[in-house]
Order: sequence, then C-alpha cells, then structure tokens
Amino acid sequence: MDLLNTLVDKGLRRELPTREEALAVLATSDDDLLEVVAAAGKVRRQWFGRRVKLNYLVNLKSGLCPEDCSYCSQRLGSKAEILKYTWLKPDEASKAAAAGVAGGAKRVCLVASGRGPTDRDVDRVSQTIEAIKEQNEGVEVCACLGLLSAGQADRLRSAGADAYNHNLNTSEGTYGDITTTHTYADRVETVQQAQAAGLSACSGLIAGMGESDADLVDVVFSLRELDPDSVPVNFLIPFEGTPLAKEWNLTPQRCLRILAMVRFVCPDVEVRLAGGREVHLRSMQPLALHLVNSIFLGDYLTSEGQAGQADLDMIADAGFEVEGAGTTTLPRHRTDAAAEAETGGGCGSHAGGCAPCGDVTDEPGDAEAGTPGARTDLVAVRRRGAGTDLAPNA
Repeated sequence: MDLLNTLVDKGLRRELPTREEALAVLATSDDDLLEVVAAAGKVRRQWFGRRVKLNYLVNLKSGLCPEDCSYCSQRLGSKAEILKYTWLKPDEASKAAAAGVAGGAKRVCLVASGRGPTDRDVDRVSQTIEAIKEQNEGVEVCACLGLLSAGQADRLRSAGADAYNHNLNTSEGTYGDITTTHTYADRVETVQQAQAAGLSACSGLIAGMGESDADLVDVVFSLRELDPDSVPVNFLIPFEGTPLAKEWNLTPQRCLRILAMVRFVCPDVEVRLAGGREVHLRSMQPLALHLVNSIFLGDYLTSEGQAGQADLDMIADAGFEVEGAGTTTLPRHRTDAAAEAETGGGCGSHAGGCAPCGDVTDEPGDAEAGTPGARTDLVAVRRRGAGTDLAPNA
C-alpha cells in the first residue's frame, strides 16, 4: 500500500505526515489492519527495538475533584462508586510504589485528583518523591497533579521528579464539550511550564469520547508540536455514574488504528498504551505492543487492570522484553537535545528545531459494544492497593 510505504519512510526520517495521511490511517479497513500494524511496527522498532517500558500508577488522593471533566470517575458530581480518600502519607505512597518497582516498573507515576496542587501539596508530594527515590534506586518519578502555578514545576524538579504528566485529552475545538471548569490553553500552559523547568513532559489523549476523526488527528498533531517525551494513549473507560457512561464506541481494530496513527505522527516518542486497554483491546492487546513501547503495569487510578503477571507474560509471549532500569528509553537524538536545552542550547527536540495519567469514534450505530448500561464484565472498580489494606496488583 503506497500510503503505508510513505508513512514508514517518513517515520524513519522523523518527518511529519500530512493530516490527510493521518486521517487515511484511521479510514483503513479491517482487511488492511495487519498491514497497518506491520508498517507502524517498523517505525516503532527503528527507535525502540523490542523494548517495553513498564510504568506504575500510585493514586495519592482519590475522588472528590472540583473539576467537571466528563470522562473522569473522580469528577465533580460523579456517582461512580470508586475509592475516595485524602492524601497518602509519603511512606504509604512509597510502599505502594515499591510493589510496582518489584514487578518491573521503571517509572512510578504519582497522581492526585484536583484542579491543581497548593504549595502545601507540592511540599507533600516532594516528600513522597524523596521517600520513593531513597528506597528505590534508579526509579523514575512522574508527577500528575493538575494545573501548575508559577514555580511549582521547579520545586518538583528540585525534589527529584523526573517528569510531569498533563494530558491534552482531545482537540482544542471540542475541549469545551468535555470540560468547562478549565480550558485547553490551561493544559498547554502547564505542559510548557514543566518543560521550562527541565522536567520530561508527558502529555497524551483519550479516544472514544465521541470525537471525530479530524478531532483525533488535531490533538495528535498538537501533541507533536508541543513535543512531549511521552504520549499516553487512553481509551475511554465508561464508568457508570459519569456523563460518558454510554459511550461504548471502540472496537479492538479501531484502537489499533488509532495507536498506529499516533506512532506515525510521533515516531520517536515514548507512546504509552494507558487506561482502557483491557476494556477495549482485550485479547488483541499483544498486537498493540508492535505499536507502543510503553504500558502501565497492573491497576489504574480507579479501575482494575489485568494481573501484573499477565502483563509480563503477554510481553514475553509476544516476543518483546521489559526495558531495564539501566537502559535509556528515548532515542539518543532526543536525549542529546534535552541535555543541550538544559545547558542553554535551545530545545532542539524536533528534527529541525524547537517546538496529563491512567481515554474517534465510529458512528453510534457501529459501536462494537453498543449495549447501554453497566459493563461490569469489562470495567471493574479498583478495590485494592493504594488507599486500602489489600495488596496492590503489580
């Protein structure tokens, strides 16, 4: 297929596809799916080999968020029966993180619900970062605390944070349809603050919320321009008790096409398969490893993932390997550019110049799991790990 040959050539050169090419990937048929996966897999292997980076989420503060993000089980007005608790103590968070590290996680993602941290919250998270780093040598720590105020990114970096996550989630044109309590521009600004402080930026999207193909391409192109080091791709988990509970729009094939498009647009970036993979990809998860180079291990913020050992078995059975702590995730040209930026040499992350953690739909009549109502067979609320007395899934 001429389209795929063109996209592979561009991906190997880190050249941006056209919007028409990205849209064409989403429009390919199921008959062409394996060719699409194989083509995007060539780009993935060029920059990341057969390595899979494992990440582990620790929900520092669950529920009771004042923001109204329609997709979120922790949102204002959510009736989802999730765990609700206030801040974990640093030693509790460190213990939870250690379980993920023992399971093979290279990065620990510390997440807290809310609009953004107060200065006291930053102090609390800083103590948690220090505790985790002290007990887990070499582990990366990413913070995801919402919108940042001036100076907070610098303080997190001084405490030892390596990265900051804040997702764009959807296109600028449709952002107001899913959230009214903050703006798309607020999110962009927070990612830029993290980058300016020298933190590795992590920013991605949520697919399956009712957006068009054009919206999905728009947000991925915006991410390419924003130039985060890692792009998590979430697939909406339609929690009962949230406004998007009936949005069952994704098929496994559709998810794979979305991941392939992201890989073609962001060829040398850590593309992470995040929330919703078990719900929407199900038995086709191993195919996604040919497109992404990073996944979350075990459970998510408020929902359960598949067993941690099943994740490890899946990676091994598919012929991939878990990325070790001594291996640098990003290709050398990106890490060199980051080092140069740190010493005042400019950004340089893009070829040729400078540039939040753990949800495009078909027409409603084509929804793969379009039966309205709770899907308790697919969505299980987390009842173990952080905030409980039960052992975590790692």
